Amino acid sequence: MRKIIVGLILLGGSACLLAQPKPEPDLAEFDLEQLMRVRVTSVSKYPESRFNAAAAIYVVPNEELRRNGFATIADALRTVPGMDVGQVNSHTWAVSARGFNGEYANKLLVLNDGRSVYSPLSSGVYWDAQDMMLEDVDRIEVIRGPGATVWGANAVNGVINVISKSAKETQGVLVSASGGSEERGAGEIRYGGKLADNAWYRVYAKHADRDDTALANGGDGADDWWMSRTGFRIDWEATAQDLLTLQGDYYQGHEHLSIVQPTATAPFANVERLQSDLSGANVVGRWTRTLSENSEIKLQSYYDHTERESNLPSERRDTFDIEGQHSFTWRNWNRVVWGLGYRITTDKIRGDFAQSFSPSERTLNLFNSFLQDEILLVEDRLHLTIGCKLEHNDFTGFEYQPSAKLVWMPTEKQTLWGAISRAVRTPSRAEDDVRVNVATQPPSASVITILGDRSGLSENLLAYELGYRLLPHPRVSLDAAAFYNTYDHLRSLAFNPPVFTTLHSANQLKGETYGVEVSGEWQPLACWRLRTAYTFFKAELHRVGGGLDQQTEKFFEGAAPRHQFSLRSQLDLTRQIEFDCGLRFVDALHNPETPGYVTADVRLGWRPNDHWEFSISGLNLLDNQHPEFAPQILNTPVREVERSVYGKITWRF
Repeated sequence: MRKIIVGLILLGGSACLLAQPKPEPDLAEFDLEQLMRVRVTSVSKYPESRFNAAAAIYVVPNEELRRNGFATIADALRTVPGMDVGQVNSHTWAVSARGFNGEYANKLLVLNDGRSVYSPLSSGVYWDAQDMMLEDVDRIEVIRGPGATVWGANAVNGVINVISKSAKETQGVLVSASGGSEERGAGEIRYGGKLADNAWYRVYAKHADRDDTALANGGDGADDWWMSRTGFRIDWEATAQDLLTLQGDYYQGHEHLSIVQPTATAPFANVERLQSDLSGANVVGRWTRTLSENSEIKLQSYYDHTERESNLPSERRDTFDIEGQHSFTWRNWNRVVWGLGYRITTDKIRGDFAQSFSPSERTLNLFNSFLQDEILLVEDRLHLTIGCKLEHNDFTGFEYQPSAKLVWMPTEKQTLWGAISRAVRTPSRAEDDVRVNVATQPPSASVITILGDRSGLSENLLAYELGYRLLPHPRVSLDAAAFYNTYDHLRSLAFNPPVFTTLHSANQLKGETYGVEVSGEWQPLACWRLRTAYTFFKAELHRVGGGLDQQTEKFFEGAAPRHQFSLRSQLDLTRQIEFDCGLRFVDALHNPETPGYVTADVRLGWRPNDHWEFSISGLNLLDNQHPEFAPQILNTPVREVERSVYGKITWRF
């Protein structure tokens, strides 16, 4: 089967010699040089060429999302060079960059149109709640490496910014339906219209029902789930200088999972059927005013409400955030961006014997300011960017996060960049205030208690990066990045003597990580593109200050694969028929042991006209099932991802 997939990728291009160009060129019709020079905003908070950006950045355009065949944002990130994605169960993913992966990977900041979806409770992202309508995503900008100077705390190992299309770009009707073996059934509907000659809107609704994963013995993972959401967006070009955007979403879902819960009496553990009801709503307002060709003001504010009700601790959270920024050019050789922001979040948590919080309600405040200056040293050849983010949080007080980046362009086809950055990961509500009871395994069955500790420090990163980009031909691109990271005050567990059945949160780990990320693209024919990527990663952690937590040390040393490799082909067989396939190798994980795997994905699409699209996708085709990531937080058996097939029909009018 693997030889068949590789053969389809490498030899299938000959079929597209009969293909005709599509009538309306868009981003998908750009050659590779044009794609590499697409402007991005997540690196510096103002538009700049991806090719000249001083960061390891990759852009997933909407066309790539559509043709990869994945149904969720988390799965779509598998195609990004250097990203580590493992499915834990049907509705939980471990997603990270440059190590420290887990169900709640706490060093990766994720944003939806600039709205943070990083949880202050668990220091991570609930990927099940990010089940958005992929048709309305314009692009996903992924930064591997720190972005704290402009985005703030917790943007330690990376930043993911999901950027949606404007309402102006989504006019008309779209209806889609899909279903298959794992994607049991999904439906989407969106309508876009005009409020006035200079104002546009869209409304949408989506529902998806997903099947269980499998256990190693072939049994049912009992973790099926469903999610429904609806939302709107309005874009108003009030004047030639002013753009106002208002958008919002509401979602509701239900999930299952069987877990082992501790009890106060023997046998100190019971298997329980976990049922979670999750819901949330958000509204975002944004005003952009163009003062001149080189000066712009942005003001954004959002309100976010989330609820997760289950027989784990139930959480209700309200967040309000406001941020303003100003970017301008000064004396033709300085590009300055600065901003101020404030965020307040309140929570109410209801616990039980397994997990509880004291206090059960808490309000957290975050004040921030940042300044960044891009200095042109040699016109069109050399520029230096320096900046710093200053924040005050209720966990550790003031934190500073500076960076310095140098970009050298010896020719128009080459970019060499380097960066030194400091970033912090602030403590979470759980690390401060939690009480967790954990059942130990027989024959010494008992309960161990883990307590939060408010004296904890922020985790610190000092990152050194080098990158190189090359365009040897308009249809060939190469991108390489190397990094060396040093971490201090990493979170661990420590005993509470003389009671050695009680532990507390501590900062008794430090360490180093290093690696190389290489990707390349080749467009041998106008209708055929090939993408390949290779990642090497190594982590070495050390206990300090008398720390005894060998388990956390070994877990994070082995929580990311040493090697990853991917090869993807995007092929237009004819003007209407698309054939896309990919091959992925992910190395083994250690502690707990998870074997490496090779898998393949295939998609066949037919677009008979501008209104209809039919596709069938096969995922994880090389084996019946395989594990990708062992659970770290919940005491539950390892679930395995199954081979799946699903079809999709889309109508646009």
